[in-house]
Amino acid sequence: MKVKDVDLFSPYIVVVVIGLYVALALVGFEKHLRNLQYPDPATFGYIALGTLFFTLGVVLPWLIYRYSGHLKTFFNKPETDLESDPTWYSQLRFLLNEKLLLGIVIFSLLLQATNLYLLGGIPLLSGYLKFKATTDLWRIAYPLFLPALNLLLAKYPRKIYYLLFLIGLALFGLTGYRTTTLAIIISVFITTYYTRRLKTSHIIGFITFIALIGIAVGYIAVKAIEWQQWSLNPFDLVFYRAAFTTMVLSKIVAMQGATGGDLFLQIFSSGHPRVTVGCTALGYKACITSTIFGPALLDFGAIGLAIQMLLIGLALRMVYNVQKIKNGVYAALYSIILAHTLIWVETGPTDITVWLFYAMALFGVLIFWLRYSKLNLK
Repeated sequence: MKVKDVDLFSPYIVVVVIGLYVALALVGFEKHLRNLQYPDPATFGYIALGTLFFTLGVVLPWLIYRYSGHLKTFFNKPETDLESDPTWYSQLRFLLNEKLLLGIVIFSLLLQATNLYLLGGIPLLSGYLKFKATTDLWRIAYPLFLPALNLLLAKYPRKIYYLLFLIGLALFGLTGYRTTTLAIIISVFITTYYTRRLKTSHIIGFITFIALIGIAVGYIAVKAIEWQQWSLNPFDLVFYRAAFTTMVLSKIVAMQGATGGDLFLQIFSSGHPRVTVGCTALGYKACITSTIFGPALLDFGAIGLAIQMLLIGLALRMVYNVQKIKNGVYAALYSIILAHTLIWVETGPTDITVWLFYAMALFGVLIFWLRYSKLNLK
């Protein structure tokens, strides 16, 4: 079987990435980087628990479809049998206008360029500037840029628009944050993967590019932090970060429910959930990642973890199913939330921006259902 014959980015890729992340962490522990010690074995039990419930969430829609004759009839009905689009749907399609999307992308790039100019330097090369880089301008620019770019590439795949991708990658990459840099690269790759036929060599090349950019940005940003001293090489740094984050999860396992929902509330306020994780789990003020499992465990214990992972798996599968039917715009929506979920494997779901992307993708699924069930809301 060739690479191109496999759907590389089904929701099950999250399970694969979790496995790879654990493997990286184990290498870090085995090498005792910066004197890290193996975590409590129970930590891996909770990783397995969270992964199991994520998989259940992914499988659930398939099971419902598998044993529901009504849904099979619904999804197998030819699109040509449908009535003309209702008025509300035609009006919503304006949001996908090429000129509008292009204007949003350019506007967001100008905002981010202005943000860097006002900072007076390159955050990637300064820990102090990096701390200040996520300004209100950034909070507007990034949530506009990522969906507009992916929608533009999905619906109007002109080669010139990939230049905007490279410009955006540079401008947002200069902030020094791997999350936004990787999210841009991975989401565009997934969008292109589903909307254009890529050769196997292109797929392998793009994955290699993603890995190298992630390692480079992470290493340069860490070395630029003025108040820290790092002697690890770029690859050992990858192993160390995975092991350290897993160690944080191990500490959280021993204090489940300690924050009592505070982390969840901070996502939707002006709080700093990762700083709270650092204060609670490690006892000092620092922005700390705790894997995709950590925040839910620290807030609500094992039950909260199970519910969170089930819902994430369910949401991804719903958007994925619609993407498989319609592609195009839905491929863009799916690529955005999948890219961030893969990044969450390390960082944890503590970003309001990503939850807004999830809401946008699920809204797209709702639009699909309303249109295809002929529910006219005029």
